Amino acid sequence: MTALAPVLQAFFTDRLIAQRNASPHTIAGYRDTFRLLLTFAAARTHKQPSALDFSDLDAPMIGAFLTYLERERGNQARTRNWRLAAIHSLFGYAALRQPEHAAVIQRVLAIPPKRYQRNVISWLTEPEADALLASPGRHTWAGRRDHALLVLALQTGLRISELISLNCNDVYLGTGANVHCTGKGRKERATPLTTLTVQVLRTWLAERAGAPQEPLFPTRTGARLSRDAIERRLALHTDVATAACPSLAAKHITMHTLRHSAAMRLLHAGIDIAVIALWLGHEHLATAEIYLHADMNQKENAIALVNPPGTKPGRYRAPDPLLAFLDSL
Repeated sequence: MTALAPVLQAFFTDRLIAQRNASPHTIAGYRDTFRLLLTFAAARTHKQPSALDFSDLDAPMIGAFLTYLERERGNQARTRNWRLAAIHSLFGYAALRQPEHAAVIQRVLAIPPKRYQRNVISWLTEPEADALLASPGRHTWAGRRDHALLVLALQTGLRISELISLNCNDVYLGTGANVHCTGKGRKERATPLTTLTVQVLRTWLAERAGAPQEPLFPTRTGARLSRDAIERRLALHTDVATAACPSLAAKHITMHTLRHSAAMRLLHAGIDIAVIALWLGHEHLATAEIYLHADMNQKENAIALVNPPGTKPGRYRAPDPLLAFLDSL
């Protein structure tokens, strides 16, 4: 066995699990990154993954892997950069443990993240949100489950991973109704619930009749819904809602769009951006500032409060024929 295999194993057991106490989501993401990388490198070098060494994962190989992610797997620059960050983390861990591969490691660590265009976020207007909430057929069990899930997502702005991990006892519907979740970085937070959301969840919980530690939004077999399953259900309901609200056809709607929609509703209600960041579970206030950039109404209101400069319209005319000649050159 080469030096790469024991270092990679120690990276997960020693660095991620023992030292950093990384969340299951982080570990799963890193695992998938190295599974893809080892499979790619093994095909290129005609070696078994366990036979690969650091010399096989040099900078050209990592560069080719990143290109493969974008061109063949269709990954966006954000995903490409996230995979590269995982690779950098492994090679940084290996730097002090494999000095004989220092040159290869330093060249990989020097690979920069890719710059990308930050697009303006998309969110649902009130009519669009209403059409989406009306789309699940509540004559079926799955439709009532999806309706409750969408109502909760649009009101609270929970991430899809947070919705998936919710248990029945994470919802409190008494005085000070709220939903409790554990977000990124294992940060716990409680998000208040509106009267409408309380009514919908109370009806759903009565029908759900689940044990406290069972998933709030399960499959028919009682298991937790997967990301793909939730996104597929959302796509189905979006198609139905588009017939009633044609403006939805121009938007690419995912569960994260519902999170953006919750944030924009708070912003339009005059809630301070710092409170919105806490509401959404953002670690840094700057992350929530994307909503300020996206809201044209906020910018228009700012313009209305500012006096324009005291200039007169019209073209500049030179006061002297000689100056006019010079301007014409």
